[in-house]
Amino acid sequence: MSDTTTADGSGNSARKAYLVGSGIASLAAAAYLVKEGGVPGESITIFEQEENYGGSLDARGNPQDGYSMRGGRMFEEKFNCTYDLLSFIPAISDPKKSARDELMEFHQEFFWNDKARLVSGGAIVDVANLGFRERDRLDLVELCATPEAVLGTRTIEEWFDPEFFKSNFWFIWCTTFAFEPWHSAVEFKRYCLRFTHLFSTIDTMAGIYRTQFNQYDAMVRPIMGWLKERGVVFRAGTEVTDIDVAIDGGEKVATRIRYLAEGKEGDIDLAPDDLVFVTNGSMTADTTYGSSTAAPALDTEKHGGSWKLWQRLAAKSPDFGRPAAFCTDIEKTKWESITVTAHDSTFFDLLEAFSGSEAGKGGLVTIKDSNWLLTVVLNHQPHYYEQPKGTWVWWGYGLFPDKVGNFVQKKMSECTGREILEEILLHLRFAEKMEHIRDTSIVIPAMMPYITSQFMPRTGTDRPKVVPAGSRNLAFIGQFTEIPDDVVFTVEYSVRSAQIAVFGLLGLDRKVSPFYKGQHDPRILFDALKMLHRG
Repeated sequence: MSDTTTADGSGNSARKAYLVGSGIASLAAAAYLVKEGGVPGESITIFEQEENYGGSLDARGNPQDGYSMRGGRMFEEKFNCTYDLLSFIPAISDPKKSARDELMEFHQEFFWNDKARLVSGGAIVDVANLGFRERDRLDLVELCATPEAVLGTRTIEEWFDPEFFKSNFWFIWCTTFAFEPWHSAVEFKRYCLRFTHLFSTIDTMAGIYRTQFNQYDAMVRPIMGWLKERGVVFRAGTEVTDIDVAIDGGEKVATRIRYLAEGKEGDIDLAPDDLVFVTNGSMTADTTYGSSTAAPALDTEKHGGSWKLWQRLAAKSPDFGRPAAFCTDIEKTKWESITVTAHDSTFFDLLEAFSGSEAGKGGLVTIKDSNWLLTVVLNHQPHYYEQPKGTWVWWGYGLFPDKVGNFVQKKMSECTGREILEEILLHLRFAEKMEHIRDTSIVIPAMMPYITSQFMPRTGTDRPKVVPAGSRNLAFIGQFTEIPDDVVFTVEYSVRSAQIAVFGLLGLDRKVSPFYKGQHDPRILFDALKMLHRG
C-alpha cells in the first residue's frame, strides 16, 4: 500500500487533517493517517499549546538541574493497539529495529519480579496473604457481574465494606493503577475484567512490561521523528480555543478552527473533507513543579486549553460529553509525584539490598503504613537516553498528598523535595545514610490537579464517543472518550481511540486491533479465582 492510497484504494491526498494536542493519541492518529489513510504528512498539522510535545508522556531535564517526569507508563502483553503502532516506528536505541522489538527485548531481560511490593514498619510485608474476607470475594465477583448502567455513578467505597480497603490486595491494586476509594466503581470493574489475566501475578508484577527508557525517549521521540520525516507539521505554542461545528439535524460538521498563537488570534476554514481530532481534557493539565527547597503550588484556574476547549465544545451538543464530571473536584483528582536525580548510587544500593531486586527488576515498592501512601520504583539505568554515567534517576508518588506525614509533620503538598525524600528514607529505615543521600540528590516534586480525573464517577454519556453520532469530520481522542470495555489511564486506551477515529472517519477497511478479554478464558478465570482465595 502506497503512502497516498488508502486501504480501500481511494485517495486522501487532497484532504487535510488537524490534531489538537500532541499526546500519544494525537501522535498515533497522525501516524495512522499517513500509514493507513494515505494522507500526506504535509497535510497534517498538530497543534500544541505548550512548547514541548508529548502530552502526559513527558520526561525532561539534565544532571545539573535535575530530571523530571510526571509519571511512568506500564504495559502488558495484550496491549495490541500500542504494539501495532510501535511495530512500524524505529527504536531510539537502534533504528534498524522497531520500538516494539526494543520493548519486547528489554522485557525478556528486565521483567519485574517484585519481592518487596508492600513495606510496613521498615519491613517487607508477606503478600502471599492478600487479606481477602469471604465478603470481599463475593462483593468483587458481584461487581464484575453487575452491568455498568446499574452501577451508574457509584464509587468503589460505596460498593465494598471498609475492611476491604485494609487488605493487601487493595494496597497493591490501588497503588499499581492509582485508584482511590472515591473513584468510579465502573472503572474499577473495567480494570478487574481487563486485567483478569494479571491477577495471578499481582504480587510479583511479573506481567508488567516497561520501556527501556522513559516513555518520552522510548515512544514520543521516535514517533515524532517518524512523522517529521514524512512532513507532518508541528505547531508549538498554539492553543486551539474553539471549533465551529455546524449541526443540522443529526449531522455534525466542523467548519472552522479558532486558535491563539503568540498572543494573536487566528482561524482556519475547513473544507468538507478536512478532518479534526481533538484531545479533550488532560490528566496532566496545569501541573506545577517544586524543587529540593520549594513545594509546588496547586493551580486550580484551568489554564490548560484542553479543558476549556472541551467545555466550549460540550456546550454545542450533548453528544460531545460533559467535562464537569471530571474536572470540578480537584481535591479528589490530584496527587503528587517526585523525580529524584542522584549523583551517588547509595539509595539504589540500599533499596536493591533491602528489596532483593536489582534496579529495573524490582517493580513498585509501596510503603503501606505511609500516611501519604508513598510508592517508589527503581528503573533500569540509564532511564534517560542521554543520561550520563554517574547519574541515577528514580521516581515515586503519594496518593494522599494532603495528609500529614508520619515523620515530617507537614502535608506532602506543603513539603519541599528534600522533606519528601526524608519521609521516604525514614519509612525505609535508611536514616543512617539520610544526610548523604539528601545532599547528593536533586528532588523535583510535581503537583497534578487532574491526574486521576478520568477515574471520577460518571454516567455513560459524560465521555463522548470517539466519533460522535452524526459526525462527518470531527473525532475525540484520548483518555476522556468512551470506548466500551477498555480502561483509561493507559497508553493503550489513547492509541485505541486513535485507531477508531482514523479508521472510522476515513471509512477504511482496516479493523481496530483486537481487544483481549481474558475473563472469557476458563484457565485464566481459574487462576484468578485461586488468587482471590489467598487469604
